[in-house]
This record gives sequence, C-alpha cells and structure tokens, in this order.
Amino acid sequence: MKYDEICKILPKEIGDVVNKYLNDDVIQEIRIKVGKPIILNLSYGEKILEYKTKVEDLKFMMAKISNYSLYAFEEEIKQGYIALKGGHRIGLAGECVISNGEVRTIKNISSLNIRISREVVGSSDKVMKLITNNNRVYNTLIVSPPKCGKTTILRDIARNISNGMYKISLSGKKVVIVDERSEIAACYNGIPQMNVGIRADILDNCLKKSGMIMAIRSLSPEVLVCDEIGTKGDLEALNMAFNCGVNIIATVHGYDINDVYGRAVFKDLIDNCILERIILLSNRKGAGTIEKIYKVNREKGLQCLEI
Repeated sequence: MKYDEICKILPKEIGDVVNKYLNDDVIQEIRIKVGKPIILNLSYGEKILEYKTKVEDLKFMMAKISNYSLYAFEEEIKQGYIALKGGHRIGLAGECVISNGEVRTIKNISSLNIRISREVVGSSDKVMKLITNNNRVYNTLIVSPPKCGKTTILRDIARNISNGMYKISLSGKKVVIVDERSEIAACYNGIPQMNVGIRADILDNCLKKSGMIMAIRSLSPEVLVCDEIGTKGDLEALNMAFNCGVNIIATVHGYDINDVYGRAVFKDLIDNCILERIILLSNRKGAGTIEKIYKVNREKGLQCLEI
C-alpha cells in the first residue's frame, strides 16, 4: 500500500478514521494534538474528525516512529521532525529543552503534524523548455505561497535535468540537491525515496549555505538545487555558485513578483541578472498551478513568457 509507513504508526482507533482519506489520496497533513480532535488538511479543504487524541495515542505513535528508541532519534528530535521511509515527515511539538541558547531536545511531546509526501512525475515537463536553451539550464527561482507545490515541481525539475530530456535536446547534467529538511529527495538512511534522476547527489539534512559550498568544492555540480532560500548566507552561497559557473534552481516563499522584488536581497539577484527565470505558482487550479513565468532581461526588466 502507498501509505503503509503512515498506517504502521497510527493507533487502531485513529487509523480506522484516517484510512479512508489515505485510500482516496487526498490527505496533505494529519494534525494530532492531545485532548483535541484530529484535523486533516485535504486537497480540497479541512476536515475535523470527532475522535479526540489521548496521551496513550501519542505515546504509542512516538514508540512506533522511533522504533521504541527515542534516544536513537535524538538528533532528529532536536531539529523538530522525524522523517519516515517514503518521504513522509512528522513535525513535533512539546516542551523544548534549551542549553546554551540552543534546543537540545523536545520532551513531553503533545502534538504531531504528519506531512504526507507525494511525488508527481512529469509536473515540470511543460516548463522545462522555458528554463533551458541550447542544452543550458537557466538560473531559476520558483516563487510560491505555502502548500502550492513548489517542492514537488522543484523535485521534478531536478529529475528532468539529471536524467536529461530528449524532446528538448537537454543532455543529463550533474545535479547536487542541498536538502536541508529532507523534503526534496526525502532521504531515508541516506537513500533518496523520491526519483531525482540518475546523476543527482544529495546532501541531506545539510544547511543550505554549507551544502552549496561543499558541493562546489567536492562534487563538481553543473546545477545546484535547493529549497526555500532567504537568508543572507544562502544568497552569498548562490552568488558563489554563479561566479563558479554553476547554474541554480531554487524556491522561495512569496505571493507574487512584487512580494519577492520588495526584498532587498532578491532585488539584487534580479537586478544583476543572476536570476534568469522566475516561476510563479499558486493553488488556483490545485497545488502546482503555474501562473506565470518571467524572463529576467537586463535592458527590458521582467518579461512574461507564454506558457
């Protein structure tokens, strides 16, 4: 079954009410809190279930998630999530233990957010001809609000670049994915659970700035892929990649082009033509709806391309 790894960690009472929605393939998140009704975020809206979670349910789930050894997952827990086989991710909330200004662990865990991972092979096919030319990949930024499919389309772009696309005369490129939150390739024990192509190397659970620098120094990438950039350090590393002749595909949270352009760090990337293409996503027709693709031109500014 497609969601076996999710079903294994759910107590029977919760599994009985959730399985219908899993079988219908419409769940995006399962939000579980002690003493509160379970909330399902579905592809078409929110569903609040009558079942209220008990303390015993959380204890059962944490035992299953950690294979009865929370200590073995100490590093993951202090990051606030645990990754499951299949690419699913479980966010944790509870009492944070702080030492020297840093979170050491989370105890008395009282709520879980199970994010269901989905792979949509082919979701980027129609944009590939607009972000490549003459066997070259343009530096591209994907702009999207939360839950609009930016990681899904980023993953598929990485797959297409890594494998190559005969129909647009794109040969396969060496791709390095800096996967800080294990969402793009969804590695489990270091092995990607998602199809990111045959030439892709993954730096899993690695800070974006550090990962990009490591990749440039040791993995000789032709294309760097990373999710949700935004810090000054991220942008410094992107500039370094650009100056080393490495192409960049990245995503950022944003609602429209003005939202991104209003941030000084991104304005510099656009004005200096480091970015060459900008893809705007929405969920107007479902997650992953491609609203606009812009060409960045030094003389003419932003030009909207025909999709």
